[in-house]
Amino acid sequence: MAREYLDFRSDTVTRPTPGMRRAMAEAEVGDDVFGDDPSAERLQRRIAEMLGKEAAIYVPSGTMSNLIGVRLHCKPGDEMICDAGCHIYNYEQAGYAQLSGVAVRTVNGRGGVMEVEQLDGLIRPADPHYVRTRLVTIENTHNRGGGRIQPYEVVKAICRWGHENGLATHLDGARLFNAAVATGIEAARWAKHFDTVSVCFSKGLGAPVGSALAGPRDLIAEALRHRKVLGGGMRQAGVIAAAALFALEHHVQRLADDHANAQRLADGIRKIDELELDPAQVDTNLVFFRVDPVWGAAADFAAKLKERGLLMLATAPTTIRAVTHLDVDEKDVDRALEILREVARRQNQ
Repeated sequence: MAREYLDFRSDTVTRPTPGMRRAMAEAEVGDDVFGDDPSAERLQRRIAEMLGKEAAIYVPSGTMSNLIGVRLHCKPGDEMICDAGCHIYNYEQAGYAQLSGVAVRTVNGRGGVMEVEQLDGLIRPADPHYVRTRLVTIENTHNRGGGRIQPYEVVKAICRWGHENGLATHLDGARLFNAAVATGIEAARWAKHFDTVSVCFSKGLGAPVGSALAGPRDLIAEALRHRKVLGGGMRQAGVIAAAALFALEHHVQRLADDHANAQRLADGIRKIDELELDPAQVDTNLVFFRVDPVWGAAADFAAKLKERGLLMLATAPTTIRAVTHLDVDEKDVDRALEILREVARRQNQ
C-alpha cells in the first residue's frame, strides 16, 4: 500500500472532491473539436463572464494558454516584455521562441513586480535592424515572487503605458482567483486592463485538468487555430470541463482557507530559528523559506522531510517552497511544522 504523505509541493496535487467526481461522471459531452460539447461550451461562457471578456477557449494547460496568448499578439521576429522571474520566461521551455520565433526583453522587477518607470525606453525603434516590440505580460499572483499579488495600481499603470505605446497586454493569471479573493478585487476588474487573460483550473481551484484563455471574440476565434496546431483540441472534453465548472462554483471563495493556512505555516516557520522566510511577506498560498547552506542543498533537506512523511519542493540551492491547497487543513499545517522543527534542529546539531 502506498505511503500517505503530507503533500505541500504544489496546489496542482489536489484530487477531485466527491462532488467534483460526481459532476464529471454526469457531464454532458460531445466532440469539442466540432464545437459540440455542451459542458465545454458552458465552461467557456462562464469563465469569459467571470473575467469580463467576450469569449474564452478551454485548453489542456496553462503553458498552452500562455503560448497561445503570446502567439495572438506576436509574430516571428517580434518581442515581448516581461519580468525576469515570471513563469512564461522560466518554466515554459521558451515555447515563445521554440515554436513562435518571439524574442523576450526581461525586466528585473522587485519580487516579481515591475514598475512602469522600468519600462520607459524599452520599446525598440521602428528600424529594420531591431525586433518589433509588441507585447507586455504580467503574472498575477507571481510564483517566484512568493505568491505575490501585483499591486492593482501598478497593473493599471503598466497596461495603460502599454496601450498608449501600441503594445498588447497579456495576463498570466494562473492564480488570478487567489489575488481576487485575497484583495476583494474581482477577477474581472483585474482582467479588464489586459487584452488576453490566462487562468488555470488545476491549481488552487482543485480541478484535475485545464486552463482557459479569455479575450475579445475575434482573438479567441483565432486562438482556436493556435490550439489546433499545438495539439490542444480535445474530444469529449466535457468530462474535465465539468470539473472546472464545479471548481468555479464551489472552490473560489474557499481559497481564503488556503491563504489562512499559508499564514499559519509562515507564522510557525518564523519561530524556527534555523529557517528563514524568503520573502518575509506571504500574500496568498505560497510560502518560501531558506535553509542554512552549511546543511547542503535544499534538495537534501527536502529529502529528509520526505523520510518523515512531508513533501515540499526545493526550488533553488537553499530555497524550499510549500503550497497550501484544498487537500491540506490546519492539522496538516501543524504536523508539517512539527516535522520542519524536528528536521531543522537535527540538521543544526
